[in-house]
Amino acid sequence: MKRLHVHIGVADIERATSFYTALFGAAPSVRKDDYAKWRLADPPVNLAISLGAAEGVDHLGLDVDDADELVELTQRLSAADEAIARQEDAHCCYARSDKTWTRDPAGTAWEAFHSRNLEDSFGADHAPEVADAPPPVTRPRQSEVANESSDGGACCG
Repeated sequence: MKRLHVHIGVADIERATSFYTALFGAAPSVRKDDYAKWRLADPPVNLAISLGAAEGVDHLGLDVDDADELVELTQRLSAADEAIARQEDAHCCYARSDKTWTRDPAGTAWEAFHSRNLEDSFGADHAPEVADAPPPVTRPRQSEVANESSDGGACCG
């Protein structure tokens, strides 16, 4: 089974944990002083929040249940004609995982991964640079954007 993974940097872990617990109607499956993760069946998502990353969406990904699914995803990413970087036995986010990283054409970091076991510490492994990948797109945070008048409509039509 594959589930969407979203990792969000937060400034206030307690406030963010309370928000996502209320939103999903479930407590985090992993909770640390600097990190929380919800691995949900409904909706099928692996949402992680952590201190230390820039606020906002850090990266997106696909979390898979076994090594064969990771091989399949890596092959599909290779076929997409975007550069990829493999990361074996990464220690990150309180887990040991094998990963494949890429950036989409807009520069958004994507991670395909299979976590094998949990760890007691956050870990120090970072996403490797993806050669020939577009740089991440930087956008001003909402707080940096001047107040503009709004028609009150939805963002997506």
